[in-house]
Amino acid sequence: MNATYSLHHVDNDSSFGFCPDSYSRFKFGDEAVARKFGCALADGFIGHILSKQPITQQIVVISSPYSFIPTATFAMKTWFVYGLNRWLAQHGYAVVQETKVHRTITYKEDYGELNAEQRMNLIGNDSFHIDKDFLTGKTLIFLDDIKITGSHERMIMKMVDAYGLSNDIYMLYFAELVNKTIHPNIENFLNYHQVKTIFDLEPIIQSGNFAINTRIVKYILNYNPDCFSIFIQNQTMDFVNLLYDMALGNGYHTIDAYAQNLNFITKNLFINNKNLIKHGN
Repeated sequence: MNATYSLHHVDNDSSFGFCPDSYSRFKFGDEAVARKFGCALADGFIGHILSKQPITQQIVVISSPYSFIPTATFAMKTWFVYGLNRWLAQHGYAVVQETKVHRTITYKEDYGELNAEQRMNLIGNDSFHIDKDFLTGKTLIFLDDIKITGSHERMIMKMVDAYGLSNDIYMLYFAELVNKTIHPNIENFLNYHQVKTIFDLEPIIQSGNFAINTRIVKYILNYNPDCFSIFIQNQTMDFVNLLYDMALGNGYHTIDAYAQNLNFITKNLFINNKNLIKHGN
């Protein structure tokens, strides 16, 4: 069985059923919004699906694929699982297990700006991997923040076919674009609704509710070097170290577009300030 559930259905480009500014902050690491979205998605899934047709098998929740740095969905997933676990425990079912879809390729292109064909051409070069044996006899819930063209879902199902998975599968989204006459770049309209410049990130990073993700790392590293140098020197060394270590973990030091800003961190913040990279620095 394969089923899809989306909390919000986007059928026009001016009304979304959720706050575009909140969505933008969520995509750039605002965990307070991730909590709100995750809890709302859990409530919706329970109310529309589980309460009517309970899942008796062990449930495994799987966030959107990533390599080293989690996506924004990962923060939402945490709160979705908390909400789902409360319902499962109250009704005598086994609580959720989690696993990860590994991906092998990272790219600097802004996925949200692409049309359906461009998205598939880009992501089609990637490959997804999962622990098949761990999933035996379990119901799988693949979680993502928004479905625009379905490219990621097709890649997930390609992986499912490649691994010969016969599990019951739910594809869950916070939102889904259901009006296909709207250009897929509506995703970037939402992504950048509140974040217009690198300096708009500061309230998110300094809010006390920040969860780093791939989007904010790529956005910062790909920014104009002059603005980047001003921005990064205004951040704490804890954040600078986190940004740098996340970049290395995803192999961003091998991407030319990110080299200048990463070199600025190394030369001007670590070496010149005698703050050599150390864990716990």
